[in-house]
Amino acid sequence: MWQIPMESNGIRLDHQIIYGIVEPEARVLDLGCGKGDLLYLLAREKRAKVQGIEVNDSAIYECVKKGLSVFHGDIEIGLAEYPDRSFDYVILNQSLQEVRKIDWLIHEALRIGNRIIVGFPNFASIQARVMLFFRGKAPITSSLPYRWYDTPNVRFLSISDFRDFCREKDLKVLEAHYLGRERAINLWPNLFALNAIFVLEK
Repeated sequence: MWQIPMESNGIRLDHQIIYGIVEPEARVLDLGCGKGDLLYLLAREKRAKVQGIEVNDSAIYECVKKGLSVFHGDIEIGLAEYPDRSFDYVILNQSLQEVRKIDWLIHEALRIGNRIIVGFPNFASIQARVMLFFRGKAPITSSLPYRWYDTPNVRFLSISDFRDFCREKDLKVLEAHYLGRERAINLWPNLFALNAIFVLEK
């Protein structure tokens, strides 16, 4: 069983889960890698060969300070240059809900990677439902921290929605992890999980 290194205490729960999924020395591409915390962990502790794509200039600067190879670009148009099966894993963590061409992006990710790891906030969590029902306002939670007018999210999906998508598109779900604020969720994840992580292949 994998274990997070002792010196890595305090890392995000979704990063812990993805760390456990990725095999040592794997080739990894992280689409929308942010400041590179996950890539840095995988490179340092698992000796993974990592790359990232990120659009935010200040986030790229943080990646460079960590010694990471990160390219400035839009993940919806920047994958055509990669040959088939360039990576063992392509990661889409907390970026899928910001994508307009989801079908195309998933297809391209599975073309260049053997497997993809998809993580997203569950818009059907009980916290979001309660806020919408009782307050009549767009929900703001720890996994959905934006207000309606400044959110980068263009998709509002639930765990059930994503499972339906996988069935419709004939995507094989190898693993599914459901996350609360501090621990995994096993009971009624579409209601109680704040985030989900799926591992997919064709």
